[in-house]
Parts: sequence; structure tokens; C-alpha cells
Amino acid sequence: MTNSATSDPGLRERKRAATRSAITSTARTLTAERGLTGYTVEEVCEAAGISRRTFFNYFPTKEDAIIGHADDDIPADVIEEFVAGGADSPAGTISPTLFRDLVKLSLRLAEGMSASEEDTRQLIGVVRKEPQLILRIIGVTEQREAQFARDVARREGVAAGHPVVQMAVVLLSTIARRSSMAYFSDGNTRSYPDLLLENISAASVLFSQPFDIPDSTAPEGQP
Repeated sequence: MTNSATSDPGLRERKRAATRSAITSTARTLTAERGLTGYTVEEVCEAAGISRRTFFNYFPTKEDAIIGHADDDIPADVIEEFVAGGADSPAGTISPTLFRDLVKLSLRLAEGMSASEEDTRQLIGVVRKEPQLILRIIGVTEQREAQFARDVARREGVAAGHPVVQMAVVLLSTIARRSSMAYFSDGNTRSYPDLLLENISAASVLFSQPFDIPDSTAPEGQP
């Protein structure tokens, strides 16, 4: 008889994600309590109820465990729904609904903000205590943005280096970071989706304004 837990890829991945999340939560808690050098991997394993081998199957170091896994922020089904939204456009042509669907994707991801809010606040507290972790966060952020570029490119049927794809990633990532900073700032009373939409609308207004492209073909010194 086949074990359903091992034959269902979706269930397997959910269990892996749950284990990763448990390891990360435990590592963050111990870091907040004792500092980065105040505990061992073995203590993480004991608190999370896993073996040392399992820990290293998921994370190479304590620092990586604290930051978390790059695949855990965006559910695969949400990304696949976004990618499918470009199916009616010819491959290699930027679809007319890309911006709209990027906004919808951002709002879908914002729905999970309340569920992960405590985790995020915990990470902020840990980084304030151990600021050297910022470099790790930058590295993971770059991984996530590179994967996002590949997903947008896959939807549009273009290379990940396409300028529209790259600009979409830069803009949405910057807006999300700015919105998160405002949301987690002291005294904020506004919701994350509200802040996110405000910043997206501001960017839309700015980039909808006409502009003149300088003529770079004119000889130097001539108008």
C-alpha cells in the first residue's frame, strides 16, 4: 500500500514548508532571547523536535535558519495563477494586463501579511539585536527578486533580462519594501493593503505623465 503522505507532492511540500517554518521560528526565538552566539544548532533541534541531520537538510547555518527560506514567501498556486493570466497574449509581447495583474498579485500576497505579521516583527527585533544579519537578508531578497523576474518573464514569454520585466521587479519590490516599512513603523494605524495601494497609485500617477526623450543622435554642441 502506498503511503498517501509520500505519494502526494503537494502534501510533501506543505510538510517541508511547515518544518522549515518551525526551524526558523525556533532560531529567531532563541536569537531574540540569547543572541546569535548564545545557543547551538543542537538546541534549535531539541526545541523544534527535529534531528541535527534534518536541520542541515534545510539550512546550512543558524544564520540561514533565522532569515528563512526564499521559497516560503509566495505560495506556488498564487504564482501559477499570475503566470496563467498572460496566456492570451502572444509570447514575446508584453501583455496589456501585466500591470493590473501585478497589482492583483501584490494584494493577494498582502492577504498573508496578518498571518505572518508576528514572524516579521520577530525578525525585525532579531535584526536590531544582530545587525550583521542584514547582509544575509539582502542575499535572500536578491534570490527572491531573481525568481520573481523569472516568473514574470515566463508569463510574458520573454527573457528574464527584458527591461519591462526588470523594471516590474524593481518597482514592485521597492513599493513593497516602502509599504512594509510604513506598516511596521511605530504608531502606524493603517493597513498594509491600504499603504500598498497608495504607493502603487502614486507610482502610476508619476509614470503616466508624458516626457520627452532627448535626441542622443545630434552631434555634440548642436541642438
